[in-house]
Amino acid sequence: MTDRIFANDSARFHSNIYETAKGRIREAVLQRDLAVLRDGQALSILDAGAGLGQVNQWFAERGHRVLHLDASEEMVCEAQKRHVAAGLNESYQYRVGSIQSLASDSTQYDLVLCHAVLEWLTDPAQALELLTNKVKVGGWFSLMFYNRAAKVMANMVYGNHDYVASGLLVKKKVRFSPQSPLEISEVEQWCERAGLTLFTHSGVRCFHDYLKEPSRVNEQQLLELELQYSRQEPYRPLGRYQHFLLRKI
Repeated sequence: MTDRIFANDSARFHSNIYETAKGRIREAVLQRDLAVLRDGQALSILDAGAGLGQVNQWFAERGHRVLHLDASEEMVCEAQKRHVAAGLNESYQYRVGSIQSLASDSTQYDLVLCHAVLEWLTDPAQALELLTNKVKVGGWFSLMFYNRAAKVMANMVYGNHDYVASGLLVKKKVRFSPQSPLEISEVEQWCERAGLTLFTHSGVRCFHDYLKEPSRVNEQQLLELELQYSRQEPYRPLGRYQHFLLRKI
């Protein structure tokens, strides 16, 4: 296995994820969780695996400074075009590179964003440790990752029992579906060992991905219910993604 790089995928990434109900639910949960930092004093921000830059744009719009890092040159170029069109180019630096490329850079940040990245890497624990080193003491780390328990649950509901019995191993890879989801408890242990304290924990899409016909539901009502239950047990650990807002004390 090698780290996944989304070369030549920006258009499909945007239409398949961000222009869908599942993408809008993801953004709503992240906006809610990050609002306290987004609306506060200006921060220096590293977005690692930043993709098209939708999340970091919320911060740039409020005067924060952002280093937009992604291993895909196409993603970085497309993000830069979007930010220039929004009149935000002065808030950004752009870099094409992997998370590992940060190892030789001593710069630290008030906030590090890493969303939907670890599950694509060969050594996610090492990447998390490296990114923690990029957070200033007293700074924040926003981490969102693909949840193994939710993938098991969804495939049981869909009737893909042989797939679950095989340990989620499959020969045919789905282009935008990570094949190495992470256990919540394991990521919690990595964070604790890295010296991070968990302040906010939300499930992302606790209900949407289990619906038989999600296109037929009232999306606004569903979104409101997702937000209502995303921090409550037993629904939170069913979220397809998990969002941790952590602090380096």
